[in-house]
Amino acid sequence: MRRTTVTAPIPDVLFRAACPDCRSRFELASEALRLAIGASRRTTFYSFTCPDCGASVRKPAGERIVELLTTGGVRTMRLARPATD
Repeated sequence: MRRTTVTAPIPDVLFRAACPDCRSRFELASEALRLAIGASRRTTFYSFTCPDCGASVRKPAGERIVELLTTGGVRTMRLARPATD
């Protein structure tokens, strides 16, 4: 007898966010966020566009935030270090 394994579809991951401009709170799908990983904590951040007021929002991302966003499928960009002479 053959067994058939049925896997449930992976639910969309939603992230809670807030806009510092209009103070709105909302949930965003992973496709609405971008993560940039730099050489230091100062150059590691995530960004999104506020769905209510349209503001471009950029917030710092510590280790835990980076882990949550990458695990949740957020597109990630690694920032190159500037060339030194």
